Amino acid sequence: MSHGIHISPRVEPSTAGINALRGIPSTVISDMLGRTLVANGIQPIHRSPMSICGNAFTIKLHVADNLMVHKALQMVQAGDVMVIDVEGDTGCAVIGEILMTVAKSRGVLGIVVDGAVRDVDAFDTNSFPCWAKGVNLRGPLKEGPGSINVPISIGGMIVHPGDIILADSDGVIAVPPSQALEAARLGQEKVKQEQEILKAIQAGQYATPWVDEILKKKGVI
Repeated sequence: MSHGIHISPRVEPSTAGINALRGIPSTVISDMLGRTLVANGIQPIHRSPMSICGNAFTIKLHVADNLMVHKALQMVQAGDVMVIDVEGDTGCAVIGEILMTVAKSRGVLGIVVDGAVRDVDAFDTNSFPCWAKGVNLRGPLKEGPGSINVPISIGGMIVHPGDIILADSDGVIAVPPSQALEAARLGQEKVKQEQEILKAIQAGQYATPWVDEILKKKGVI
């Protein structure tokens, strides 16, 4: 279309997948899915430890413009995570205190931005989770173009509407609903294994014979 704006309906959440993944560290789930799910360069903006697990509501913006964020806030529902693709541009913020407050009032769990935000203190004051590529005090235009609920890219990671966003202090991953239950099952097993390893370390019983086995195969030792 000549106006460059595309708005698709919200994708209903995968409730079973969200419930299964909730509380499992992002690092563990990433490992269980081949270490391919990772949003590079997207870091927590809030300063206190916070984690979320919810439904991806995707937004594609034109650089330095947040018109579609305002439209998205008319459409989001409780349990959604707003995932915003600004092509990694940090020249101006596309989310600040006002829009964050609206999102929180709508029941949005958190915001992920491949771009910049501002009013950082407000995210902490309101205990509202936000991950972004950077911070910039400059505000955006409101003209478009942009799209809502289309596939986007966040830090090199593809996110589809309805994916499950798992984000914590280590970063952000997007899990396809079709993989969520198996990833959660494997993740829970991995968490138990890591807990046992930590107990062994504390008991002075940690050993890594596999390291020498790998080096022998490579002819190093």
